Amino acid sequence: MIIFAAGVVAGGLGALLGLGGGIFLVPFLNLVLNFPITAAAAISLTTVIATSSSVSAGRTGKHLINMRLGMLLEVVTAAGSLLGGVTAQLLAQSTLQRLFGITAMLVAVIMLTRLKRRNVILDPAADPGVLGGRYYEDESGGTVSYQVKRLPVAVGASFLAGNVSSLLGIGGGIIKVPILNAWCGIPLRAAAATSAFMIGVTATAGATIYYGKGQLEPALAAAAVLGVQLGSWGGMHFGATASAKWLKTLMAVILFVVAAMMFVRGGR
Repeated sequence: MIIFAAGVVAGGLGALLGLGGGIFLVPFLNLVLNFPITAAAAISLTTVIATSSSVSAGRTGKHLINMRLGMLLEVVTAAGSLLGGVTAQLLAQSTLQRLFGITAMLVAVIMLTRLKRRNVILDPAADPGVLGGRYYEDESGGTVSYQVKRLPVAVGASFLAGNVSSLLGIGGGIIKVPILNAWCGIPLRAAAATSAFMIGVTATAGATIYYGKGQLEPALAAAAVLGVQLGSWGGMHFGATASAKWLKTLMAVILFVVAAMMFVRGGR
C-alpha cells in the first residue's frame, strides 16, 4: 500500500512536469524504505514506462508532443541509457546518491533563472520551422508556436539524460525538460509532454539491464505502476490549467529538497 501511494505521487509529478516520477520515487524507496538504490532505480524505471504511456495517450490530441523532435532525440537518449545501465553496476551506492543530488540541484538553479521567461510565439501564423511546433494554450488564450534552437545542445542533453536515467532510475526528464526549455526554445509544457513521450523508450532500455541482473522485484513494481497510472491522470488534468511560472517553481522546490536528502544519505 505504501508503494502504491508513492506511485500515485510519482505519477502525478511525472505527468505534471515530464520528469518521469522517479525524481520522487527513487529517494522515497531508498531513503524511507531503505531499498538499495539499484533496486529503487529498477522499480522506478518500470513506473517511468507506465507514466510515459499514460501521458502520451492523454496528450496526443492536444499537439503538445513534438513527435519529430522526440524521435530524433530518442535515438541518442536510448544509447546513453544502455551505457548508464552498465555503468550503474560498477559504482558505489554513495556515489550514485551524490550524483543524484548534484544533478537535481543544478537543474533546480536552471529552473529558477527561467521563471519569468517563456518560449512561446503568440502569432499563430508564425513559421515554427522543421522541428518546431504549435499548440493551443489556456494560459495564452489561443494557439502559440515555438522554434527549436541549438539542436546540438538538445542532442548532447539527451545522451546525458539517457545515461542519468539508467544510473539513477529517474527517466531522464530532469535533464531534458529544463535544458530544452532554458536553451533550446521549447515551452515548458511542450518540453514536458515530449519528454514524457521519450522517457518510456529510454526507461525500457535501462530497465532491461536491471532485470537481467535480478534487481527488479516484479510484485513491488506492479504496485508502483498501478499507483502511477492513477497519479498520471490527476497530474495531466491539473497541469493543463496551471501557469508555467508555477510549474517551474514547483519543479525547482522538489529538486532542491531531493538533492538535500540525497547528499545527507550519501554522506553516511
